[in-house]
Amino acid sequence: MSTVVLNKAERAYVSIKDNITDGTYGPGYRLVLGQIAKDLDVSVVPVREAIRRLEAEGLVTFTANVGAQVVATDDREYQYTMETLSLVEGWATAAAAPHITASDIALARKINGEMRECLEHFDPKRFTELNHEFHAVIFEHCSNLHILDLVHRGWNRLATIRESTFSYVPGRALRSVEEHDALMNLIESKAPALEIEIAARDHRLATLNEFLAKKKAPTA
Repeated sequence: MSTVVLNKAERAYVSIKDNITDGTYGPGYRLVLGQIAKDLDVSVVPVREAIRRLEAEGLVTFTANVGAQVVATDDREYQYTMETLSLVEGWATAAAAPHITASDIALARKINGEMRECLEHFDPKRFTELNHEFHAVIFEHCSNLHILDLVHRGWNRLATIRESTFSYVPGRALRSVEEHDALMNLIESKAPALEIEIAARDHRLATLNEFLAKKKAPTA
């Protein structure tokens, strides 16, 4: 089996992005190019190229006299990201539906089954990983690469904002699994595109709405 060898800029990009995603580089973390280059045993040039790429994706910001930092986030940023993702992922899901095969549906249902099993001994992080896998089975069939890029950016952005929304609103997990079943039923029955789009959009917004409701609820 052949091994994919990444060039230096790509290796720097993957390394920095992984550290952002897993929380090693948290919101506001200052990215010191020289130190990162030293850690990766490369020059500053590929690191700078990787930083520019991450900046274009909205994961990093560059400020004069400060340098590159992981984008600081708050609840409003989460809300805006979820609202945007609901629109682009809803469209992508509807556009992908005609291209989804029986094997894709079987795989999505299998992943959703694993999510249901995960509810018994709830692990928010694992549940979130499975949730991404479930949706990726569907939206990756979207042929509009511009929309698909926006979907990927939305998911990447969510990963930097909080590890798992389900750890904050665990009750949402069961309803999410049930909505997945309903979405797959629509796709399998070849429902109208608009109906699928609205279902996918509402599914995303339901998670946001439960999060916002929990934030507004008075504490005991």
